Amino acid sequence: MNPSPTQREQEEDSSRIRLGNVRWTICAMLFFATSINYMDRQVIALLKPTLQHTIGLTEINYGYIVDAFQAAYAIGLLVAGRMVDKIGTRIGYILIMGIWSLSAMGHALANTALEFGFARFCLGIGESGNFPAAIKTIAEWFPQSERSLATGIFNSGANVGAILAPLIVPWVTIRFGWRAAFLTTGIFSALWILWWWRNYRKPTDHPTLTGAELRHIYKEAATQMGPSTPWIRLLGYRQTWAFSIAKFLTDPIWWFYLFWLPSYFSVRFHLNLSHLGLPLIVIYNMSAVGSIAGGWLPAPFRKLGFSAAGARLAAMCFCACLVVPVFTIGRLNSEWAAIGLLGVAAGAHQGWSANLFTTVSDMFPRTAVGSVTGIGSMAGSVGGFLIAFYAGHVLERTHSYSSLFLVASSVYLLALALMVLLAPKLRKTEFAA
Repeated sequence: MNPSPTQREQEEDSSRIRLGNVRWTICAMLFFATSINYMDRQVIALLKPTLQHTIGLTEINYGYIVDAFQAAYAIGLLVAGRMVDKIGTRIGYILIMGIWSLSAMGHALANTALEFGFARFCLGIGESGNFPAAIKTIAEWFPQSERSLATGIFNSGANVGAILAPLIVPWVTIRFGWRAAFLTTGIFSALWILWWWRNYRKPTDHPTLTGAELRHIYKEAATQMGPSTPWIRLLGYRQTWAFSIAKFLTDPIWWFYLFWLPSYFSVRFHLNLSHLGLPLIVIYNMSAVGSIAGGWLPAPFRKLGFSAAGARLAAMCFCACLVVPVFTIGRLNSEWAAIGLLGVAAGAHQGWSANLFTTVSDMFPRTAVGSVTGIGSMAGSVGGFLIAFYAGHVLERTHSYSSLFLVASSVYLLALALMVLLAPKLRKTEFAA
């Protein structure tokens, strides 16, 4: 006799209890690390109008400062992904967090554009390790079926960090000065490092992990581990180029939003430091929803009969289409219409990003995930370097954001087309033992 609905529900609840949720606690730690990461990098964007008045910062100077960050970020990613693959996520993440936190606080010592550029370069070196380490952790702690959701959740920390920064930075700056604003996140970093050191272990070494959850995590282990592959050999795979080109084209749009939206609202709608917070909070709240929703989005496509790869690509296509209307923003005269359009575009980017990151663990074994993520993120940072250079010079000369938003609206569909061309159906790599 078939069990009644009540009996089935009880069996499912019992199964969930036995399975455990340690992996989601690990995901929560990644979420908070990413939040701190984005708080640190957002401070200078919020203080840009203030620094223009206090130290005479120009649009071109600001573009060069952002370029210093992007160049260091690109260089650091070459090392960070490989380092995490070699020494592991527990020690690697602590080193990464320590470097970027000290560098972020070091901005308080700067007095010129050149000194800000140096501090920003050091920050880029440290922050470059966050996503390779986080994606590596997700690959270690989650089966393939849960990775895009877990990635979407931790990636939404980027939005929470970008929300907290406009809440905290203006308040601190108005009361204690702009130098104090660069020091505020140090305490969060120190607490996180202690939390990670005390609680993080590999699944096989974790003291509170149940056997059922361990089996759940490693149910695809035979097909997901693979042999170790030298970094240079990874460049010979079309899948590496597919991921890297997609990052090169689309990451710069997020960097543009992060570093120039405060300035856009200041110039276009004449908002001062004390009024910038609300528009940015709304936009980044919408992007946080987009990150989690984008990570969940492949699930309904799977229910419609799509393959795992087809569902991933369909979710990315949906997000890419949502971004397109942002090219009309130059014709908007309503502040709230601009906020709504940018919120949808930022949320779609984060949904795209959650799925794009997950394609690495879809296509590569766990032993290569950190390295491939580092290579692709480096390409994204190179793209960010180029858009920062372009934005600084275009805004200094034209004071118009139209061409920047036109680029932002079009690159996602182009990236998706190139990705499908290079890696049809997200075909898995085949590594020789």
